[in-house]
Amino acid sequence: MAEMKIQNLVLGMVATNCYFLKNTDTGEMILVDPADEAEAIEQKVNALGGKPVAVLLTHGHYDHMLAADAVRRKYQIPVYVHELDEAVLEDSMLNLSGLWSRAYTMKADRLVKEGDTFLLAGFEVHVLHTPGHTQGSVCYYFPEQKVLISGDTLFCQSYGRTDFPTSSMRDMQKSVRRLLTELPEDTAVYPGHEMATTIAMEKRYNPLA
Repeated sequence: MAEMKIQNLVLGMVATNCYFLKNTDTGEMILVDPADEAEAIEQKVNALGGKPVAVLLTHGHYDHMLAADAVRRKYQIPVYVHELDEAVLEDSMLNLSGLWSRAYTMKADRLVKEGDTFLLAGFEVHVLHTPGHTQGSVCYYFPEQKVLISGDTLFCQSYGRTDFPTSSMRDMQKSVRRLLTELPEDTAVYPGHEMATTIAMEKRYNPLA
């Protein structure tokens, strides 16, 4: 089993977690939600001695992807997003940049959907479609490492907002309950904002449990 080292940077105007998932054997690295500040991300990659191979976006909101294009060009790597959030990335009103920041859009290279599995940086990645925060929100599950990158779906004792374009509280309830019932309790959860948690903790304390 490939060993994963996880570090993060908190970036951008709403303190978004950008994650660096490094294979300690090969140095290959997955970047998740490069929120902003491409230079800071590059410095972190260099400090970790990483070799980025892909960018995974949990959803299309601007605060999770403002540095994605710069990172993609720097390392010549693809950007992944769920097929239903392709439109969110490409519309500044849907991705909220046109409302809260400067208008910004981008295109992804690879579209994923529920049930997709693939290998990146030596890790097996499972795509879990978890709509609610956006219609194409996903969590990335690494079963061998017992790690879930939950984006803005599942937070520590909380969950993502559902008052944005393409959001749905009903979908959010279903998505959170799915994660809490389908995943092992010892799964480590790394959310898009704030601190990490576990499935066991959320089964006990999450308001949607």
